Amino acid sequence: MGNIEQSKRIVIVGGGVAGLEVATTLGRRWRKRRNAPAITLVDRDSAHVWKPMLHTIAAGTSDISQQQTTYLAQARDAGFAYQPGELSGLDRTARELLLAPLYAQDGRLLIPARRIGYDTLVIAVGSEANDFGTPGVQEHCFRIDSRLQADAFNREIRIRMLQCLAQDGELSIAIVGGGATGVELAAELVQLTEAAVAYGAEGLAARITITLIESGSRLLAAFPQDISAATRTRLESLGIKVLTDTRVNAANADGFVLGDGRQIPASLKVWAAGVKAPAFLANLDGLEVTRGNQLVVQPSLRTTLDPDIYALGDCSSLTLPGAERPLPPTAQVAHQHAQHLIRYLPGAVLRGESVPAFAYRDFGSLVSLGDYDAYGSLGKFGLFKGATIRGRLAQFSHVMLYRSHQARLYGFWRGGLLWLVDRLNSRLRSSIRLD
Repeated sequence: MGNIEQSKRIVIVGGGVAGLEVATTLGRRWRKRRNAPAITLVDRDSAHVWKPMLHTIAAGTSDISQQQTTYLAQARDAGFAYQPGELSGLDRTARELLLAPLYAQDGRLLIPARRIGYDTLVIAVGSEANDFGTPGVQEHCFRIDSRLQADAFNREIRIRMLQCLAQDGELSIAIVGGGATGVELAAELVQLTEAAVAYGAEGLAARITITLIESGSRLLAAFPQDISAATRTRLESLGIKVLTDTRVNAANADGFVLGDGRQIPASLKVWAAGVKAPAFLANLDGLEVTRGNQLVVQPSLRTTLDPDIYALGDCSSLTLPGAERPLPPTAQVAHQHAQHLIRYLPGAVLRGESVPAFAYRDFGSLVSLGDYDAYGSLGKFGLFKGATIRGRLAQFSHVMLYRSHQARLYGFWRGGLLWLVDRLNSRLRSSIRLD
């Protein structure tokens, strides 16, 4: 690509699957080119964890230090700039982001509120669980929508398990949401308990109860019926109590209050139901949003009211021609969004070319029940489209999704070395977090 008169400013807000892949790939592509666009990644956290891995971080069955990508180190290696901060507003006339002040855990001001200019803005801030205004959820429930939330839950469950052993008590855990996050977390917690028993926590398994609550008629509503049924059977065989067609009306210190007035006791509560984009997106200088705060985008992934702003992944809403519903908020969609923008954004920024319509390919879905089992649907493309898989093949496919993401961030050889290190650590280090 030829030189340009003035360096363009591309700002990417959100270092998740889509945002970090775009920043990394374009940063490497342009890092040694004179007057190349300046790429800045903005995120309120200091490190990235692949979102489908968060339930393992929460349970402590994988090491957070091994699975996270630090933004500063990635920025240095890939050739982009990293700015810590949380988007709080937008001035489209001045083409500036408004970032909220950043505070330490003890309340000290670390970085004051500030503005960052842009020429092209990419918003990829992901999504979070939706409590639908259910009373008590904010006060009494944990969530695992981010690296920090998953780590906080892991610290808490280790404290509760220690108390359970030391005080000869019981620990009741209830998870609301029978989607992939809730299902996978429930299985990982069983694996955590069994590993703790193997390390000497005798009698712990009998003192822990896990309940999974789903308002719909079946678990994993986005998956085929046979996978939903098999998943429920497997979870119940692990000792997990599964409740479907069960509406939660409120959360309190003692558990969840159901629609029929019953109380599900739970000393540790997790809300993993529903999906919505962050609330601040609803007030971004008039950009069009859905009821779930998602930015409405055109097939080019540009926002409907500003051609210089793109939205990717879970925080965007795109209904393809002929479709009845928007694309689902999944890592697969976010990755394909990112690859589309990686391919066409350079032409749009440097030469003013139009970005063609995004085309989605449904390659299916996978759900992993830790070491116990895994299930997958092969989607609508390929030789075996619509088929389902399970067992080791599904587990291997789930692993390969993650390793492919690592390869895109680090490159093929370094990504392969990370996989090797993980395999060695699985043999040399404890299978759960014990610190």
